[in-house]
Amino acid sequence: MEFINGIKNTILNTRKSFERFPITIIMSTILTLLLIYQVEVSYDIAQEMRENLMRITMTVGLGIMLSLCIGLLNERFIKSNKVRLGNYIVGSFLLVLYYNLLLKEFNMVAMTRYIGTVVFLVIVFFYALKLKHDNNYEQYVIKVFSGFFITALYSAILFFGLIAILFTIENLFEINFKSNLYLYMFFIVVFIFGVSLFLSKIPGKDEEFKFNEYSKSLKVLLLYIVIPLITAYTIILYAYFIKILITWAWPKGLVSHLVLWYSVISVGVIFLITPILEGNKLAKTFKVFFPKLILPILVMMFMSIWQRIEQYGVTENRYYVVVLGLWVLGIMIYFNFKNPLRNIVIPISLSIVVLLSIFGPLSSYSISKSSQNNRLNKLLEENNLIENGILKSNPNVDSNVQREISNIISYFHSNHDLDDITVFPDDYEIEDTKNLLGFDYNPYLNIIAERDYFNYFINPNGLVIDVEGYEHYVNMSSWNTDAINIGNNIEVRYETDHILKVEVVGKDIESIDIEELAEKIHNEVVVEPNKSMVDKKDMTIDFEDENIRLRLIFTNLNGSIDINSKEFQLQNADFILLIHLNK
Repeated sequence: MEFINGIKNTILNTRKSFERFPITIIMSTILTLLLIYQVEVSYDIAQEMRENLMRITMTVGLGIMLSLCIGLLNERFIKSNKVRLGNYIVGSFLLVLYYNLLLKEFNMVAMTRYIGTVVFLVIVFFYALKLKHDNNYEQYVIKVFSGFFITALYSAILFFGLIAILFTIENLFEINFKSNLYLYMFFIVVFIFGVSLFLSKIPGKDEEFKFNEYSKSLKVLLLYIVIPLITAYTIILYAYFIKILITWAWPKGLVSHLVLWYSVISVGVIFLITPILEGNKLAKTFKVFFPKLILPILVMMFMSIWQRIEQYGVTENRYYVVVLGLWVLGIMIYFNFKNPLRNIVIPISLSIVVLLSIFGPLSSYSISKSSQNNRLNKLLEENNLIENGILKSNPNVDSNVQREISNIISYFHSNHDLDDITVFPDDYEIEDTKNLLGFDYNPYLNIIAERDYFNYFINPNGLVIDVEGYEHYVNMSSWNTDAINIGNNIEVRYETDHILKVEVVGKDIESIDIEELAEKIHNEVVVEPNKSMVDKKDMTIDFEDENIRLRLIFTNLNGSIDINSKEFQLQNADFILLIHLNK
């Protein structure tokens, strides 16, 4: 009976969620239909129409979160139905603007801005209903998360149950459903059932929370598992910090990411334990000391990321690390000086940071483009490639400088527009680099241009190997250094220094330098530049002495040559080995 009542309550609450958030559920239903339609016609429509459909789908997806935030703000502040409707109309206008102005292309800027906008709206969702009334705010957030996990569980059970039913019908009654039906079922369960159920779990603006409602399992998780782990992690980072002070070696770039995510998680932990600070000594101790202990670690993180910025300038990724780090630093200072805490400051400040980082003159895009342009101008001036604002050609520029300039051009080409390079002509194309600067565009010059790479192989199609006059046929590869026993009297082994050893019981060991043979093929046989496929006869080398006769047929050789020193380096070799013992 309780089970049936539970189902009835779930259905009733889902119906109430439509009364509370009708626009959000309608948008979610439209998104479901668009996704199904997109799958159905994806291979039948032109590329331009497919992209337009994708943009519409993304805009509707954004509208789900926007309408939810508007609904919560209306519920919290607005009593007039006309004003509430007006807010939804403004929201619709913003979506139209976003579609027309910010989703013109599917490039890095458009995609990261879209993700950032979604993140901003998600954060706003968590505090929209509690502005100016944030009593027991932490428990409100916990209740929202609890509703999300319940929704995920219910949706998963429903989805897999429906799959089981369809699969059973399909197999028992020999009915062939469309292959996409399972995907459509997923869309319906997630975006119609799941969204409706989750909205029904959002607490009302006047709902009160009591102290004894704090989850015991969450309390145990935070106090006796998460906090000890964070403490151990802090000790490790302090040990590394002490090592830096002793050796005076600057921290590695990886440190910034290790510290950043650990500190963000720590902010979340302090947020969640706030309701139990007064009644729990461990929680209170952690809240008092940790925000102080993490400050030197954050300084170490900023030292680490600053090295990269000083060398290579600001990019979007480095911008996000710095900005998120500054936000964490600000929150930790807030934790140190504010008591009691008003933790609604955390999501409000974070949403402002996210918004500023994707829109306006302080955005990651504006700052990064400005930084890379300044870096490019500096390189051009230092290497006499520009004078009085006019570019000069200099083919003798150091290869490392050529690489750095090419990498900056590559950054604009991949992430923005070549038009954003302020010092270059408006009609600049990558092919114009040599005319402008005197050297070719090559963003990987430090990795590739210093070495000339080769890869030689014979065509495996129709490959015939004549084994007449040989007793043994062995496939060998440089990656396999295990000994190969042939009968009772021959052992073949490829060693890590590219030496092939063939040992015959009772006779001397024969050693063949495979790298030397590969270099011979490279120098004497392969005369055409950039040639890869080589005739079998040119990849065949014979070896014979009084004890043994060998034929090596190389099927693949790859390696590199240092452009300056001409040093030959073999990386991998695959070959067929034919063996004949001289009686």
